[in-house]
Amino acid sequence: MTTATAPATKLGAPRLMKGNEAVVHGALLGGCRCFFGYPITPASEIAHTAAEYFPKAGGVFLQAESEIAAIQMVYGAASAGLRAMTASSSPGISLKQEGISYSAGAELPLVVIDIMRGGPGLGNIAPEQSDYFQIVKGGGHGDYRLPVLAPAGAQEMCDFTKAAFEIADRYRTPVVVLADGLIGQMKEPVALPEPVAELPNHPWSVQGNQATRKNLITSIYMAPPELEAHVDKLFEKYAIIERDEVRWQEEQVEDADIVLVGYGVVSRILRGVVERSRNDGLRVGLFRPITLWPYPAARLHAIAQKASKLLVVELNKGQMVEDVRLAVRETAPVHFYGRSGGVLPTENEIYERLMKIIAESANGEGVS
Repeated sequence: MTTATAPATKLGAPRLMKGNEAVVHGALLGGCRCFFGYPITPASEIAHTAAEYFPKAGGVFLQAESEIAAIQMVYGAASAGLRAMTASSSPGISLKQEGISYSAGAELPLVVIDIMRGGPGLGNIAPEQSDYFQIVKGGGHGDYRLPVLAPAGAQEMCDFTKAAFEIADRYRTPVVVLADGLIGQMKEPVALPEPVAELPNHPWSVQGNQATRKNLITSIYMAPPELEAHVDKLFEKYAIIERDEVRWQEEQVEDADIVLVGYGVVSRILRGVVERSRNDGLRVGLFRPITLWPYPAARLHAIAQKASKLLVVELNKGQMVEDVRLAVRETAPVHFYGRSGGVLPTENEIYERLMKIIAESANGEGVS
């Protein structure tokens, strides 16, 4: 399915805010009242804004002593049936991976925000998309998958965070909102959506009362057949998510000979390349995955059956391109262009890469 970038119903006039700030507003309007985190650039504004607004909304903000502590606090709050979240950037997310795996195994609905920065190691604080493997393929141990939403602007940082809590509760699973550092730092007008009308009841939770006394939140199954049955149950749920929660955007792909593929801030740059290419008489379109898992593979495969080639652009040395190639399954050639270290590609250099691909096409077909 395709999805709109902003909800139809709005509350009040748009406000100018950073993407990181918009995350907090989306979480509060989504019914989240527990934030546990640790500041790290370029995600620190999320913690700063949460520290201001969560107590005002009657919620809890706590700066944990570490990233590891923060994710375990979220685990605890989610176990009590509360909507809870944490946020960090790439090295901090690495530290949270054990807790994320535990949360997936315990089927806890919670939200994690990852504002990606340069790596590996300490790297730098500039924007990258090099956490794709860690988040989309599962950075923790064991068999599990995480729904992953990739916003491309401040409005979507708000809307997708709000939506992440709905998905988390619907399937009892952690959900990740994955954005590059530029999306977190840029300021744009954000129209706040309507707050969630009613929060779901969680009869499985542990709330310290007689009614929930026998409930158990755990991810340990010592008998191998029991653990296998539990993992089978998880993957039955993941199959439903793959069927019902796939989201993407596409622009001018109906007649496109070449389709550009990118997410996050890259998709915004690619939109300019598409416009320039169309002005030059080239049939170029844009495909933007919104859910990185489940990946919109079926739709991309259908598009590739009409296009002569695809160009994937990422802020890394090539990660999502592997999923594109799996989706396309040799239906059309898949080319790649990436920058790393926090370097953003310009419209000009992507356009030049596009022209080089056209010039090097062996049979001369696919572009008019």
